[in-house]
Amino acid sequence: MSRLRVAIQKSGRLSERSQEVLKSCGLKFARSKDKLFWYGQDFPVDLLLVRDDDIPRLLLDGVCELGIVGENIAMEVMLERDGRDQLHCLRKLGFGHCRLSIAVPEERGCASISELQGMRIATSYPELTRHLLKEQNVQATIVELSGSVEIAPGLGTADAISDLVSTGTTLRANHLRELDVLFRSEAALYGRIDGISAAKRELLDRLLARLEGVMQAAESKYVMLHAPREALQKITELLPGVEHPSVMPLEGSDRIAVHAVCGEKVFWEHLEALKAAGASAILVLPVEKMLA
Repeated sequence: MSRLRVAIQKSGRLSERSQEVLKSCGLKFARSKDKLFWYGQDFPVDLLLVRDDDIPRLLLDGVCELGIVGENIAMEVMLERDGRDQLHCLRKLGFGHCRLSIAVPEERGCASISELQGMRIATSYPELTRHLLKEQNVQATIVELSGSVEIAPGLGTADAISDLVSTGTTLRANHLRELDVLFRSEAALYGRIDGISAAKRELLDRLLARLEGVMQAAESKYVMLHAPREALQKITELLPGVEHPSVMPLEGSDRIAVHAVCGEKVFWEHLEALKAAGASAILVLPVEKMLA
């Protein structure tokens, strides 16, 4: 029987959320003693728990078909291995957001990346940094470091850094300021799907359909309300991300019940506008699962 293998981060900021996404797709796993290989019980998908920078390499080497990893890691390895045409970003997952930014010492008077021409830039992402700087016609000397990149300017080993930034707290603690953003990243599902068997392709399509349903459900709300029939067009226009709501007459009344799945966020301002248009008994509920 054909089985798919999915690689995820074994520990770190993406590990728990990756497991939650797969669990939401209905996948259950029996864990091995070393906890690095989990066997899929109800669906023929097995899990490999590895270091994050090993995930794109395992995909490129054909060890697994799918992997959940940050776009920054995937791009770094694909550039390193010249594998950009072999891996496909199948779905961005909406978590693990960060940015790869250029930062310089606070006292340095740089106003743009172009002023870094010929300077030394320390980074743990040498290939991605070199590639992105080249796109902006900046030639710099890349100083590769495996960690503590932010201390390089203070030690005199680099003039600037290219590093992942979430809040900027680490930069400020090391008297650095963010000059510009090179790359915005989030967790994504990657796959090496060219040349896989028809049976594995069918499994992949089923899994992707479930994943799409999970992601749509997470982004959607189910709205129920009562309204005058003559207000239906206005109500439909006010419901975010809705074209054709379900409409049912209310027995013994000239009012109607309107049910709709909103594909966009529903804010208090939307509810206030709906009420002003004549809606009442407005309920907003989470959507657990969707399948188009």
